[in-house]
Amino acid sequence: MRNDNLDRRLAAVRNLGILAHVDAGKTTVTERILFATGTTHKRGEVHDGTTVTDFDPQERDRGITIFAAAVSCDWDGHRVNLIDTPGHVDFADEVERALRVLDGAVAVFDAVAGVEPQSESVWRQADRHGVPRIAFVNKLDRTGADLDAAVASVRERLHPVPLVVQLPIGAEDAFTGVVDLLRMRALTWDDGGGAAVEGPVPGELREEAERRRRLLEEAVAERHPAALEEFCDRETLSAGTLAAALRDLTRTGDGVVVLCGSAYRNRGIEPLLDAVVAYLPSPLDVPAVCGTHHGVDERRPADPAAPVAALAFKVNATPTGRLTYLRVYSGTIEKGDALWDATAGRSERVGRILRVQADRHAQLDRAVAGDIVAVIGLKAARAGSTLCAPDAPLVLEPPGVADPVVSVAVEPRRGTDTDRLASALARLAEEDPSLTVRTDAETGQTVLSGMGELHLEVAVEKIRLAHGLEVNVGRPRVTYRETVGRGVFRLVFQHVKQDGGAGQFAHVVLDVEPLEDGFDFRSAVVGGRVPQEYVRAVEAGCRDALAEGPLGGHTVTGLRVTLTDGSTHVKDSSETAFRTAGRLGLREALRACEMVLLEPVVEVTVTVPGDAVGGVLGDLAARRGRVTGSEVRGGAAVVTATVPLAELFGYATRLRSRTQGRGTFTARPTGYAPTPTP
Repeated sequence: MRNDNLDRRLAAVRNLGILAHVDAGKTTVTERILFATGTTHKRGEVHDGTTVTDFDPQERDRGITIFAAAVSCDWDGHRVNLIDTPGHVDFADEVERALRVLDGAVAVFDAVAGVEPQSESVWRQADRHGVPRIAFVNKLDRTGADLDAAVASVRERLHPVPLVVQLPIGAEDAFTGVVDLLRMRALTWDDGGGAAVEGPVPGELREEAERRRRLLEEAVAERHPAALEEFCDRETLSAGTLAAALRDLTRTGDGVVVLCGSAYRNRGIEPLLDAVVAYLPSPLDVPAVCGTHHGVDERRPADPAAPVAALAFKVNATPTGRLTYLRVYSGTIEKGDALWDATAGRSERVGRILRVQADRHAQLDRAVAGDIVAVIGLKAARAGSTLCAPDAPLVLEPPGVADPVVSVAVEPRRGTDTDRLASALARLAEEDPSLTVRTDAETGQTVLSGMGELHLEVAVEKIRLAHGLEVNVGRPRVTYRETVGRGVFRLVFQHVKQDGGAGQFAHVVLDVEPLEDGFDFRSAVVGGRVPQEYVRAVEAGCRDALAEGPLGGHTVTGLRVTLTDGSTHVKDSSETAFRTAGRLGLREALRACEMVLLEPVVEVTVTVPGDAVGGVLGDLAARRGRVTGSEVRGGAAVVTATVPLAELFGYATRLRSRTQGRGTFTARPTGYAPTPTP
């Protein structure tokens, strides 16, 4: 039987992330939450480099969030574990790892720009993880701010049902507060940024507030059976019924509660915290975590008395030790406990457990189900490792890792620093799985690959700052792919090897045809001419062959391989022989195919003054860009285009020079496209 006190404790926990496009105000929202909850006693500012979560020197210099930072605070008897995530597309993997361990999220939108490209990307990431969200439309004090336009962009571009629960009081510089449509009250803030003052709805807004309250009731009743029943009986909804229905709709994803405010002016933060507590789920409200053991699915409830199951989602090597960030899904971890790394198959021991406050830590005696903590003492656990009870092993699904798209060659300026550079690069790759390090077989150069130009700049700068190494960096290069343009059929390959003793024999017949994306293997062999275990070996061999294509040794994607026939030898056939036949046979088939070279492309959104549009369009065309849209937003022209990533290196400098520093752009990956033929 579960302990009621433990259930109440877990019910008062909220694990959430702050998600948004770069510059929408995520870090400022986080800073104001810490201030409102009394966790900090001074409001930090991004432009001053004084925020709690942007503590890394590079974050403060650049004015953006680069690394996901965890903080904890208390509000209305609830423990809020919060992760401030990056908004720049180059650091999307940081967002992915955070979303894997969160129960809910606050999506922040700019009241002028509405849904921006990276807003859409992180929203889709949250969709994939099934993370319930509420929305906060920020910067209502800006010129051109429009709550209704921002909500319309949420509806049109993200396709949820926005349930707006507030009405702004005043506009732009005159924005002073909000009308709470559930309790039909006004909440206002003065210029000092103090606590909200509650009062009646202003007379000039009462009619509009009642109209919007009616629209909210109708939208909720349409989607919630209990609310519909009350609405039909009474033709209205009580505040309690409305709140309960909003909670249910948020957790099922059938609706998104929308609040508004200005984080910079400290307006709207307390209602946002109330909404986090009221609508986002606790660890008890989300499904029990599912893992596998010997190929069998197994669920672990959020119960401190259950066997331990925790997922490492971030590793940070600090001067004082190696910090491993964990989400504890079940069980209790205490100092000195031995845990089993089910991913690597080795034992680890917990030295210390820490409650994380960005770059500051408080020691804990234990961590229980529902906690997000950091531990010291784990020697080899990586991001994605499952830590569990040794007598109850379980492997949890790790966060996904995107393939890198940009590479640079790095070398130490001093030949004596070669080993130090190798060690620094290995540590970087350990901390950030989206960074990869390899040695080029042809040139012998060390190649660092990542998610974008800025991603690699930050990594190289970290080597300089953290390790005191000066390095030379080559020009960025993109990662190409190869695909099948026209396939081949009935390609016969026979692998025969006889050098004394048991030989190797495998005969396969392969069809290769184009596929829109990915790799698909099928078997059409009849009559048992190739046994099933050998079919699996052929598939494994084909996957091996995808690592290097015939055009330039790039990874091959977008093809379907069908094993149509084959034969075996009574003595010399084996899984090894058929795996070799699959690898060599597909390589031969690819050389016979018509292959196409693919390059990464991105969607670029350029915001410029109206008088600079012509020059920007011409520059995009020169970069092989294809314009997909243009609109006027907030007095500026916004141009969207699809551009090859290779053509964007150095574009920020070029754009600034063309627009006298007034132009900005963002980019997000959209996949691969064929390179132009000469």
